[in-house]
Amino acid sequence: MMSAILGKKQPATTTREQRKQAMPVKTSYKSKEVAIPDDFLRDERHTGDSISYKVINFKETDLPQYEPCYAAVLDNVLTPAECDTLLRLAESSVRDEDMGEDGSPWRPALVNAGGGREVLETSYRNSDRIIWDCQDVVDRLWARIAQVPGVMDKLGSVTGEELLGVTAKPDKPSTWWDFHGVNRRMRYLKYGGGQFFAPHCDGAYSTEEEDGTVFRTHYTVHIYLNDSKAEVGDGDKGRTALEGGATTFFSSDEKRRLNVHPKAGRVLIFQHRRLYHSGDNVLAGTKYTIRTDLLYKLRKDGNKVD
Repeated sequence: MMSAILGKKQPATTTREQRKQAMPVKTSYKSKEVAIPDDFLRDERHTGDSISYKVINFKETDLPQYEPCYAAVLDNVLTPAECDTLLRLAESSVRDEDMGEDGSPWRPALVNAGGGREVLETSYRNSDRIIWDCQDVVDRLWARIAQVPGVMDKLGSVTGEELLGVTAKPDKPSTWWDFHGVNRRMRYLKYGGGQFFAPHCDGAYSTEEEDGTVFRTHYTVHIYLNDSKAEVGDGDKGRTALEGGATTFFSSDEKRRLNVHPKAGRVLIFQHRRLYHSGDNVLAGTKYTIRTDLLYKLRKDGNKVD
């Protein structure tokens, strides 16, 4: 997706701001140390049974071509108060030198251009962002999600064929990937009125250790931190001013769609490969979300572990 964007034909004349946006820059992100309360996200009353878990059956939607693909919605993963705390902690993680000129911790979200470079492309991605690296928080979040019956049965180990949505060949051994952990990089996203993320497929992060061990992300974890009117109605005016902003799965021609609307404490998990989606235009209010990924280790022997 990104190569197509960078390679598109430019207009005959461009403004200084357009030229600035089209120029990739080297980026590196560092976070301040943040004190995490010992009991945060460790409420023993919040059990797997209190979280609803629904796998999206694409065959029964307007997008049956995605039937082999995995996407699931979990509700009640976080309380509204925990959502507010996550936002506060992220904002306090931003270093003074990384603050905007207006003193805000939120900066325009850039698009990965490869080679450790990113580009500002507001015609494709228009939102603000905080990047916070914190393994402790993502591990606590995942501990809550992983206790839900059925989640790790599906996500504990996956094959390359599953991720591609194809049938394994009997004469060819499957490539197995085993769950390793959650990417510590949380991308907090803030969408105001008129902001959006155009249709795309999420890219994978991959790394290889000196001993040849390969790690790669295969699933996106998307956490919603506030409510939308489409999901909960008017409700509390302070928490439900958001209109629009759904995560929408599209057909390749973008004529058919399936919306997942923001709801505080809701988590959407879906595979990177094949699932073409967008962050819909925010019509009113503000949308707050977090995106991270599930990291897998390539199994060297290729054999399934029972």
